Amino acid sequence: MAGPVVVVGAGLAGLTAALHLRGAGREVVVVEREAFPGGRAGRLDLPDGRSGHFRLDTGPTVLTMPDLLEEPLRAVGEKLGDRLDLVRLDPAYHARFADGSAIDVHTDGDAMEQEIREKISAAEAAGYRRLRAWLTELYGIQMATFIDANFDSPLDVVSRDLVRLGLLGGFGRLGSQVGRFVHDERLRRIFSFQALYAGVPPARALAAYAVIAYMDTVAGVYFPRGGVRALPQAYADAAAAAGVEFRYGHEVTALERHGGRVTAVETTGGTLRADAVVLTPDLPAVHALVGRRPRRAVPLRWSPSAFVVHLGLDRAQPDLGHHTISFGDAWASTFDEIITRGRLMSDPSLLVTRPTTTDPELAPPGADYVSVLAPCPNLETAPDLDWDRITPRYRDEILGVLAGRGIDVTGHVVAEHRISPADWARMGMAAGTPFSAAHTFGQTGPFRSGNRVRGLDNAYLAGCGTTPGVGVPTVVVSGKLAAARIGGMPS
Repeated sequence: MAGPVVVVGAGLAGLTAALHLRGAGREVVVVEREAFPGGRAGRLDLPDGRSGHFRLDTGPTVLTMPDLLEEPLRAVGEKLGDRLDLVRLDPAYHARFADGSAIDVHTDGDAMEQEIREKISAAEAAGYRRLRAWLTELYGIQMATFIDANFDSPLDVVSRDLVRLGLLGGFGRLGSQVGRFVHDERLRRIFSFQALYAGVPPARALAAYAVIAYMDTVAGVYFPRGGVRALPQAYADAAAAAGVEFRYGHEVTALERHGGRVTAVETTGGTLRADAVVLTPDLPAVHALVGRRPRRAVPLRWSPSAFVVHLGLDRAQPDLGHHTISFGDAWASTFDEIITRGRLMSDPSLLVTRPTTTDPELAPPGADYVSVLAPCPNLETAPDLDWDRITPRYRDEILGVLAGRGIDVTGHVVAEHRISPADWARMGMAAGTPFSAAHTFGQTGPFRSGNRVRGLDNAYLAGCGTTPGVGVPTVVVSGKLAAARIGGMPS
């Protein structure tokens, strides 16, 4: 009988792997250094100075693709709706622009078409319909062949779907492909800003990454009551109910090996025998554990980072929706600043999230909770930025920009938590970015860091640094793919 599988990390990737493995009948132990599950989908309860707390999500705030999120629970005979109250956001985003205009981003096709017709023109509305059909076809081709699939060689992607992807323009540039359908600059931004998640400017990103725009603007954006933290907690609860053992508050310190196999995992709480291991920390931490880096002709390139300010407010901000994107006038130069030149945005575009729009209980009665995310350079691109010194000043600058754009919360802050690239680095994230390795061509699909560990027959990777990549749905898929490598379930 096969021995236990040890999963290192109770983030979404590790929890997903554990659920699939347990569903396949494997004994599973999850080791997590924190006292709770979540990993990058972190949590923090911030006191309001009286008797209540603001319940912060310190990681992702956008959830898409509930069908993919449900798969791990189905593996142990459960349903997403039994564990999570998931609310569809409508609109998914409120987009505000430097010229004072605003466009609500609906994921319902008819509603979005009407929005564009009223705000822009009938011609652009028709272009949106064609764009939506293109995004849907692009996703349909990529999902089974290029996203939900393990690769052992670049030749694994050579298929009829590869040809279809090429014919659809998937190997062109995202910005220009979106521009084939819509000409209004505001719409181009709405349907291409997602390239930032992949760490590449829209002008240079592969059009294949329009699948992220599909997830955001077609498939729907969701929010669970209780915050995004409720998703990893639901996974952990379901896994524990199915028999997965959790070791919280324990850190993995070494892997014991015999020949080409891991035989045990050393932790601060003792030694765990292992028939196989799934490693979910960021890539440099994994490389340190296994004692080697993979062979690459070109060093890994990391995505831009994010500066985030979480604000507990003493009064409600009812004019703010759940997600507001405040675009600056600059666009191409913004990507150049944070990705190439290693500078802070001179004319920032910002994501403002007010989760209390959907779940008021995340803040004390009469209070409110808002977070502001500013894309910024990672620590390798901008090694001279001293974040511990500039954080207070940059915080004031960002809130001042928002105030100038009509989103002024500065006089109502009663609690605050800031996260800079230096903080991400202290959490163990390479180059101080929560978005891991960028999705350049050489770090995409079969060229991305694989989920097998060279030289070890029974060690596998999951998480945003490996295949298929960054984002909650793809990280969930990565756990499934790692579990499939171990066996006992279909690949």
